[in-house]
Amino acid sequence: MLAVLTSATVYGLNAIPVIVEVDLAHGLPGMTIVGLPDKAVEEAKERVRSALTNSGFPMPARRITINLAPADVKKEGAGFDLPIALGILIAQGIIPKDSFKDSIVIGELALTGEVRHIPGVLPIALAAHTHSITHLFVPACDSIEALLVKKIVVFPVTDIRGIVAHANNEEQITPASLPKSALQEPAYEHDFAYVRGQEHAKRALEIAAAGGHNIIFSGPPGSGKTLLARCLPSILPPMGDEERLQVSTIYSAAGLLQGGLMSERPFRSPHHTTSSVALVGGGSIPKPGEVTLAHHGVLFMDELPEFPRSALEALRQPLEDGVVTIARAQGTLRFPARFTLVAAQNPCPCGYATDTTRPCICTPHQILQYKKKTSGPLLDRIDLHVEVPRVPSETLAGENVAPPSSEARKRVIAARKKQEKRYKKSSLTNAALGARHIKTYIHLSDDVQLLLKQAVDHHGLSARAYHRVIKVSRTIADLEGSQEITSTHLGEALQYRPVKDMY
Repeated sequence: MLAVLTSATVYGLNAIPVIVEVDLAHGLPGMTIVGLPDKAVEEAKERVRSALTNSGFPMPARRITINLAPADVKKEGAGFDLPIALGILIAQGIIPKDSFKDSIVIGELALTGEVRHIPGVLPIALAAHTHSITHLFVPACDSIEALLVKKIVVFPVTDIRGIVAHANNEEQITPASLPKSALQEPAYEHDFAYVRGQEHAKRALEIAAAGGHNIIFSGPPGSGKTLLARCLPSILPPMGDEERLQVSTIYSAAGLLQGGLMSERPFRSPHHTTSSVALVGGGSIPKPGEVTLAHHGVLFMDELPEFPRSALEALRQPLEDGVVTIARAQGTLRFPARFTLVAAQNPCPCGYATDTTRPCICTPHQILQYKKKTSGPLLDRIDLHVEVPRVPSETLAGENVAPPSSEARKRVIAARKKQEKRYKKSSLTNAALGARHIKTYIHLSDDVQLLLKQAVDHHGLSARAYHRVIKVSRTIADLEGSQEITSTHLGEALQYRPVKDMY
């Protein structure tokens, strides 16, 4: 007596179909699961036993062998509970053998027989579409995720009794439909209108948004660095359909997707005690880290020098390449990580080295050691270095309302459209240009080249800083609607280099 169903497991950001084979044989009653199961899959034996018994179905007094194929792929999670239970029922003849042909079945079982949420439903639905599987049986609470993939019939399952009645044609489960609320427009909590002063920092954020550039704020405590960073998503262009699906897939695999497609660009703000694995991803079965969760969005790192040195150095590859490569014995995974980094730091340990109202109590040695916590190569990968001074009291108490984020967003969208037309790729921004792209697409006049040469000679710009200044200049020109980069654009870009580069 053999039953065969198809389920799936998530590895990285992709799902792999898994064949669930259930065999009932004569021998001492017991259940064995083979096929590289993890602890959660092993514990399915007890959940399935109790769920079937409490739902009124017999548990066979046979030797039950469950094989999860392919056998060389690690299986994890409780999503195999439902297909295992259905396989046992099929092997007993309670459910017709071909009830779940061309279907993927997945779900965790409660001891009462109810079907609970599992992470990774969206990658599983994408895998079903890729393998021409047309039907998907998922927990009812996860049906909206699965519906984000078109041409898949999704059956929301609430408990074992319901899916058994469906298989026996006693009471059909109605296929789920996508509600309008699953495609909501983004609503931003923070807005430029409520940021007092800091026009220079707002201008830098607009440049960062228009070209996808990384930015770092330095200033005393309470100057508004965190508030400015949280306003950045409100001036970024809305995500396209492909970007929404990519971001939603990442959050689904991480078990963080709430309802339908992600509408707002991600904003991740890890604590400064975060480890390098949590930041860039990893583990025995690699999981996406904060840089991947910030894909197509913003990664905000407050108190940058306080992060572990290993975590900061791990940022180099994603900042340069837009991907994270994690190698394990079973294979190599590549997680997308094309994000905008917004970092914030104090000028010294006490925070008041550049404050005009409070004296700094740090010694020169303490300040030097504090600055050494962040390496030069990492800072060199940040395009815009901005000083954020304390806001005067008269500005804080003023009644004037600043221009809202919507106005800056219009200019950013216009600049992004220029880049899309120039590079003929919707996802390529000025910040992502390589040296080959710069030579092909960006042409500097003789006057601009002379000014840039003087900056390199007199201020010791590195080769990376040289190219980043050109890319920032191109973004400033795009915001101004200029086809050519002028000396004014280059001059503004040069002022965003760190002080140590300029003096």
